[in-house]
Amino acid sequence: MILQLTGQPGSTPLHLVGVMLMVKLSEEMKAVMAKNKIFPVANASTQGSPNVAPIAVVQLVSDDTIWIGDNYMQKTSSNVKENPHMAIYCWDPDTKKCFQVKGTVSVKTNGADYEKMKQQIKAKNEKYPAKALMVLSITEVFECTPGPSAGKKVL
Repeated sequence: MILQLTGQPGSTPLHLVGVMLMVKLSEEMKAVMAKNKIFPVANASTQGSPNVAPIAVVQLVSDDTIWIGDNYMQKTSSNVKENPHMAIYCWDPDTKKCFQVKGTVSVKTNGADYEKMKQQIKAKNEKYPAKALMVLSITEVFECTPGPSAGKKVL
């Protein structure tokens, strides 16, 4: 990654251009996420063709990283190869709070993280193929709860 700094030497402030910084989910956001069993996961091809898939193998592994297990993905997997941006919608049916997590995805088909996810998937059912692990690095979070803050970036 190349960082480009703008501004004149000795002047302030300097700004990073074209850098995606990871953000951390709040405790409230993590609680909402924990209540979900199926997550709508959205991405798009480089031509802009949208795709949303219901995904059950979604795990928050740290405040800024989500693992997504790929068993049967076709369009989602194809889109990620050409466009690494993804969004996940999380909703709490009790409080009606919801938010959208956006980030960039890397795909792993070997290594310790992949093997750990594969083991978790196979423990649920040996017939699941556990083809890949998608690692979503969270870069933005948006409010989705109906009201005046809906659609606003919160992180």
